Amino acid sequence: MLMIEGLSRRFGDKMAVSEVDLAIAPGAFIGVIGRSGAGKSTLLRMINRLQEPTSGRIVFDGQDVTALKGQALRLWRAQAAMIFQQFNLVGRLDVLTNVLMGRLSTMPAWRAFTKSWSADDRAIALSALDQFDIAPLAAQRADSLSGGQQQRVAIARALAQEPGLILADEPIASLDPRNTKIVMDALLRINKHFGITVLCNLHSLDLARTYCDRLVGMAQGRVVFDGAPEALTDDVARDLYGLEAGEVMDLDPAPAPGRAGLAIPDAALA
Repeated sequence: MLMIEGLSRRFGDKMAVSEVDLAIAPGAFIGVIGRSGAGKSTLLRMINRLQEPTSGRIVFDGQDVTALKGQALRLWRAQAAMIFQQFNLVGRLDVLTNVLMGRLSTMPAWRAFTKSWSADDRAIALSALDQFDIAPLAAQRADSLSGGQQQRVAIARALAQEPGLILADEPIASLDPRNTKIVMDALLRINKHFGITVLCNLHSLDLARTYCDRLVGMAQGRVVFDGAPEALTDDVARDLYGLEAGEVMDLDPAPAPGRAGLAIPDAALA
């Protein structure tokens, strides 16, 4: 269970996130929605401790994440894997090495420094690549791949961390519609097949309704909606997004794979 209690972050005079309280059950797929500047990215970065909270607490399975330091903090960042909009791969390195970077927190310092990967680490990394049908690309330079392929490598790296929680910060913002579906399907597969909790910042309300089993709507740093996708009416969405509503709303959203009454095809979970 992930508990967020009174979490706030101030940048100078601006309150980016204000008094957020959330309880997130294991295995949930949460979509964090809202207009640009609503505080979505800051919230996820605080959970991972890439940003320090000004006040409040983050508790995961009884552990106070906000109190962690040193090695304990490094282990938490492996447990709460981040996936970024811009992939954050090392372009000159091959795909397999990029995924192996997800194993650094489990290694002794000397092995991490020399990148002396164990046979087990390589097996875990290759298995993660295979989950997303990109194992044949293991020897290619990361910067030779398409955007969608690079994001799947980033997701494989996150999976190689063996996390309990994945924090995806606008993971499809720079992708075309085909690759958007591939990446969102990959996140859904991680969630349903491995039972890993996913918090995903999304700008598109249509995607959020399609893939997520719960939506958290933010405005001006505060949570203003928290509920099932079907509870987010078009009127509420218009209030949430304001002038951006026309960009993010689809008045006839697609059926949601994996939600109540609908089964994910077996091939998607194989």
